[in-house]
Amino acid sequence: MLIAHLPAGYIFGSFARSRWPGKGIMAASMLGSVVPDLDMLYFHFVDGGRTHHHAYVTHWPLFWAAVGLVALSVAKWRDPRYLAPVGAFFAAAMMHMILDSVASPIMWLMPFDRRALELVTVPAMYRNWVMSFMLHWTFALELLICTWALALGFRRLQPVAATPENST
Repeated sequence: MLIAHLPAGYIFGSFARSRWPGKGIMAASMLGSVVPDLDMLYFHFVDGGRTHHHAYVTHWPLFWAAVGLVALSVAKWRDPRYLAPVGAFFAAAMMHMILDSVASPIMWLMPFDRRALELVTVPAMYRNWVMSFMLHWTFALELLICTWALALGFRRLQPVAATPENST
């Protein structure tokens, strides 16, 4: 996934906030959908690109599941109002892992098993790896996610039609 994580977070947040009580669900969903890729800072500025960033702990699904369970437990204990945004954050982080697994290897059982799983392998057809991804059919899935998020956003901007319940 190159461009669809944040739009996917918006889609998830749109559905989550209509179903869960609480404030901050959209922000938590969008932040959770991109926070695993903060490891790109380390990848570029410290590691120098020597290790694929999906090998870092921020791309271990079991890390997000474990930290999420602890965070949800603390939220329930401290103030249940935070359960929905905390749950949305960690669900969106896990959604990030699922989306990455479409065309990039994710080690789902790390640190217990280093085997990486991906639905489709994108062959390096071009010198620039970005072009290989953008010209692969899986990029259409990213464009579909972006289009869906835009449609949800535009629909949200539309004025509500006057109905007998709304007028008075």
